[in-house]
Amino acid sequence: MTVRLTLLCAAAGDGTRGTRSAVFGDGPPSERVLREAGAARAALPSYVPSLRAPSARCATVAAALGLEPAVEPVLRDIDYGAWRGRTVEEVAAADPDGFTAWLRDPDGTPHGGESVRRLCRRTADWLDGLPPDTGQVLVIAEAAAVRALLVHALSAPARAFWRLDAPALCTISYPARDGRWAVRPGRLPVYCRPGPGAWGVSGVADVSAVVRHVGAARATEARSAARRRMVSGVRARTDRDDVNAAG
Repeated sequence: MTVRLTLLCAAAGDGTRGTRSAVFGDGPPSERVLREAGAARAALPSYVPSLRAPSARCATVAAALGLEPAVEPVLRDIDYGAWRGRTVEEVAAADPDGFTAWLRDPDGTPHGGESVRRLCRRTADWLDGLPPDTGQVLVIAEAAAVRALLVHALSAPARAFWRLDAPALCTISYPARDGRWAVRPGRLPVYCRPGPGAWGVSGVADVSAVVRHVGAARATEARSAARRRMVSGVRARTDRDDVNAAG
């Protein structure tokens, strides 16, 4: 049977503020996100069951959608350690080297919390461990968890994590067939008033571009691996030359 997950990303911001003002950790979604969630409530198909991450933000978005999903602890946000509660701007100013390293190294933990690679492994294990009779499920998750699930579903390297976008209230479906995951970007319909006396339909967030940079990330990973092999080969030849010279 097909396992089809539709992920709703309960992002904190609404795209009108810079990411440097974003706060690491849990927090309320923006008023705009809540309004759009309420507007989309009637358009949601009937998903049974539904799940959400344990954050207060995901609980608030679920309530705005009229849902009472079960809590799945594995889908919790990444652990930001000492950075929790601080803004991106504050962290970048106080620890610029650590912040830059965190964005570049999926194994980096300058905050003392969880690495991106560990988050990707945690969510991948959960995704692959779903029973084959799971069927169709709606999941409300944090942006970090959505990115991590995308990394696994696309078989992308962990360094692609920051290249994937997860806008607020985007929908991403994973139909699993024969153990392989496929990503089908979509959009959550919202009924809005584009002008006086007129109603129209628009998407909260079109995520058709979330896979745009995966190929580039894979190419970067391949080049890095090639450089490591080349350096190892040079070192091996140098060691042999030293041994021969000593003999």
